[in-house]
Amino acid sequence: MMKTENRYASHPATPSVLARLAALKTTPTMELKQQWRDLFETEPPPYNRRFLESRLAYRIQELAYGGLKPETVARLEALGEELFGKNGKPKRSRDVEHRPIAGTRLIREWNGIDHVVTVRPEDFEYQGRPYKSLSAVARAITGTRWNGWVFFGLRNQRGRS
Repeated sequence: MMKTENRYASHPATPSVLARLAALKTTPTMELKQQWRDLFETEPPPYNRRFLESRLAYRIQELAYGGLKPETVARLEALGEELFGKNGKPKRSRDVEHRPIAGTRLIREWNGIDHVVTVRPEDFEYQGRPYKSLSAVARAITGTRWNGWVFFGLRNQRGRS
């Protein structure tokens, strides 16, 4: 991509950062889009005016005062990986807010036998083996696919807790 000259960078006649930020509110949309091209060196996204204003305000301050510290960027990336994994796809929520407290023992009678599952912080233990989900435990017990939350009575058939 061809680099365009940033007409706002370090020019002696450049108004103060605060004045530039205040001017964004009254700048025509077409001019905001041109500022976007100048500051980001890309075409502006097709979002609303408010989005353009907020991102331009951030970029103006970033160029004037510097961006995030490398430690902050590294921390944000680590948090992103924790939430979304390395591939950027959101990790599946495993009913974390409704999950029984670690140490809880779930007991289910099946074919005349009591089956005991212990909830652990990251998984479930059944017969000394770890299972990632209650559905996997239910399948080990019954030999067929089950919703584990329904099988252990934590949720009814309609999905309510």
